[in-house]
Amino acid sequence: MQPQSSHIVARYRPLVIIALLVGVLAFLAWYVRPDGKLKVMFLETGGDAVLIQTPAGGYVLLDGGSDPAVLAAALGQRMPFWLHTLDAVILTAPDAARLPGQAAALTRYHLNQAIIAPAAHTSALFIEWRRLVQAADVPVHIAQTGEVFGLGGAQLRVLALGSGKSAGMLLRLEYGATSVVFDQNGLDSDVPQHQANLLAFPWELDPHAPVVSAFHPQAIVFTDGEQAAHPAELTFRERAIGGARLYHERLNGAITWATDGQQSWITTER
Repeated sequence: MQPQSSHIVARYRPLVIIALLVGVLAFLAWYVRPDGKLKVMFLETGGDAVLIQTPAGGYVLLDGGSDPAVLAAALGQRMPFWLHTLDAVILTAPDAARLPGQAAALTRYHLNQAIIAPAAHTSALFIEWRRLVQAADVPVHIAQTGEVFGLGGAQLRVLALGSGKSAGMLLRLEYGATSVVFDQNGLDSDVPQHQANLLAFPWELDPHAPVVSAFHPQAIVFTDGEQAAHPAELTFRERAIGGARLYHERLNGAITWATDGQQSWITTER
């Protein structure tokens, strides 16, 4: 005959396990709770893919890279496992460096908003992207220069749009006194002088360009989504415009820019 204590342990073991699971889930929920900070994560993928965590705790996917499996793994590592909603997806150009990963993400996550540059594209993958967005009953918003979108306490401003073969968007994400500018498409547009904490710019293009000088970035993240017929043959040192700190996912792994609205900082995987 088993001791009475063994019967008691066996009887209450399921309750103990449930309590432990509830405790673990509660801790995870506390750990990933919104902290009022804006985080911009340049993911280590082929092409361009950026995950934005808004101050309110939502998530926005900017482009998606060329490898759906790599993007899925990156999102799984950085988003709570129980969260299956994206506040928005933004597609700066529906090409092979940005579209495949985002299209695949739409099969895994619910979507609240889709924003795209005003360009006509008829590729099979882009048609599938449109189908997935429409199936989610989410209208596709065609961005216009000067528009401002609210992203959970931050603001996304459309500074310029490409045309013809130079498709793409020049965007500035603002939170308090801090900002990051996305120019992964390499649009060299005339823009007002405005200090940016961080600028995302294509590695293959020469950063000695008016659009880079206009923002006086404290740091530059070089991206791989834009290909040039004649890539700029510059060393890292030669790319440090105005003494900006330089980052690239091939050297640093995933790169995260974070801000509380007053100060910003950058962390890297390596």
